[in-house]
Amino acid sequence: MTRPNSDEPFRAARWLALLTPAALLAGAYISQYGFGLPPCEMCWWQRYAHFVALLLALLAFALPKRAVVALAAAAIAAAGLIGGFHAGVEYGWWQGVTACTAGTFAKGGDPLAAILAAPVIRCDVAPWSLFGISLAGWNFLFSGAAALAIAFLLARGRKSA
Repeated sequence: MTRPNSDEPFRAARWLALLTPAALLAGAYISQYGFGLPPCEMCWWQRYAHFVALLLALLAFALPKRAVVALAAAAIAAAGLIGGFHAGVEYGWWQGVTACTAGTFAKGGDPLAAILAAPVIRCDVAPWSLFGISLAGWNFLFSGAAALAIAFLLARGRKSA
């Protein structure tokens, strides 16, 4: 009987850490530019966390360390948690933050001109859903599952090493 390579779980974790934010960011940009769903402020927060995760995952290929992959998983988890919070705001479970409504006025200038010129992209309204789950909700589910899977793979690889 052959013993499985102890590096396999680490490699799988590293690929999952790379592909998850890449796929979710691709989906976000396809939604934005292909289907006309512009992001709100909280959507951008999720993207920022995925950008960090993507950079860390790329770094994990150049510097193959478990800690770097774990940091990428933490960034994916952060994106998922932000998505969960955002979904809760969309579903009306709790209040959102004022950044989705007050950003233009905090910078000064003519408030009326800002209102007339600014596109209205509300954080508390889901522009699209599938099976009753918004894009933020899907991000929560996929990111959360991926972060847990990466943590499991990293732990499994450590035990077999």
